[in-house]
Amino acid sequence: MKNPWLIKIILITAVLFALSSPDHRGEARVLLQEGEEEGPVYIVQEGDSLWDIAYRFRVPLEDLTRVNGITDPSQLSVGARLIIPGLEGIQGVLTTQNIPYGENLLSLSRRYKIPIELLIKLNHLTSPGELFSGSTLVIPEQYTQPVSISRDLITPGQSLLEIAVLTGKNPWTYVIENDLAGTWSAVPGDVLQVTSKDISPQDDVPGALPPTITSVQINPTKISQGKVVTIIITGHEGMKLGGSLVAHDLHFSSEKEGELISLQGIHAMTEPGLYSLVISGTLPAEAPYYNAPFSFSQSVVTGSGNYPFDPVLVVSPETIDPAVTFPEDAQWATLASPYNPEKLWEGIFSSPAPDIYKDCWPSLFGNRRSYNGSAYTYFHSGLDFCGGVGTEIRAPAAGRIVFAGPLTVRGNATLIDHGWGIYSGYLHQSEINVKPGDLVQPGQVIGLVGGTGRVTGPHLHWEIWAGGVQVNPMDWLEEIYPY
Repeated sequence: MKNPWLIKIILITAVLFALSSPDHRGEARVLLQEGEEEGPVYIVQEGDSLWDIAYRFRVPLEDLTRVNGITDPSQLSVGARLIIPGLEGIQGVLTTQNIPYGENLLSLSRRYKIPIELLIKLNHLTSPGELFSGSTLVIPEQYTQPVSISRDLITPGQSLLEIAVLTGKNPWTYVIENDLAGTWSAVPGDVLQVTSKDISPQDDVPGALPPTITSVQINPTKISQGKVVTIIITGHEGMKLGGSLVAHDLHFSSEKEGELISLQGIHAMTEPGLYSLVISGTLPAEAPYYNAPFSFSQSVVTGSGNYPFDPVLVVSPETIDPAVTFPEDAQWATLASPYNPEKLWEGIFSSPAPDIYKDCWPSLFGNRRSYNGSAYTYFHSGLDFCGGVGTEIRAPAAGRIVFAGPLTVRGNATLIDHGWGIYSGYLHQSEINVKPGDLVQPGQVIGLVGGTGRVTGPHLHWEIWAGGVQVNPMDWLEEIYPY
């Protein structure tokens, strides 16, 4: 080692560490306050129900009622102290908090200064995957206050001592506060946390993500079939981000300095359950990371859209022949998949139908469908508007035409690219008034309603695509995306 300054730092900090308490780890620092109750308790809050409490603490409802001698669940009162079963050897007051995206078992242990073994016991964990975004974390009440922390990422090829030199921190502070066996035990990809007096207390910092990422927002918080998931990541300039969600690559663009946004649709037929949301990329080209790569994965819940079943529809057999539908579906999806980093629309989308028909919808998005007596393996991929042949169709937002022509299933169809992976489609037209390459403005007439393709009568079928997936167009008439 040729750096005398670095040698001096290591020698001094080694002496300081030797003089510190040798038992810096273990459960001694997170002992629960003793109470009079036989076991840990939870204090009932406004809006709580027994079912909700049992779910959050991962205990059977019957066990919760039995140990507390509850015979009438409706008599639960705010301020009541409920004993939580299944946690022998633990006493004190417990509470629960929602787990945000950007955390894992290790980062939560470091955030709350609670040993991993105790977190596993308190939460009845059998797999780290149970700590998905939106799930609840059981912790002792005295550890719920936000802690001021700074984060440092160990990148490939770096040692903890190098990070300490670059950040000006004591290497043994990293060891003590992150429960490491020694300075040699930090591994690439590990995000170390150190309490800091220079940072305001906060509880929404993603503890398992690099320090250049300051926040991650996922909207809506309850993801479901047919919805657009908006992922907003704030952080340092120079980050390059990507990732994936439900087998679709994420693309990020920016409207504000230090903010990256991705809009990704969830397919209407996606099986409800847990799916990995992966955020990856490279950090800014500055000390101490110098374009270092990183990747983080955490599960998110996708729920049902609760779509109804339409009556059986009778259509031309040609329009449900797989030899016709498969290649056309692939062609349409290919047209709606390219990512254009230029955002062309502003504000909320307007209705593509005239005012007289803007609130008239013969069929809604996501409805399960059967054609000619088939199984209900189809779904309605758009929103249908009333309107007879010749009714004007208007562009709901600015964009560029990428397709305008006849198709077998979709009839005379038009597709508009609005940028950022957002497309809108217009099917079954009697007349098309635009051509590929045209730039259209909100309210511009782009075609006329018809009855071409797979239809049971004239109407406008309107689609919205986000990240290569059809999503509910109604949301775009009611909300402003991406915010």
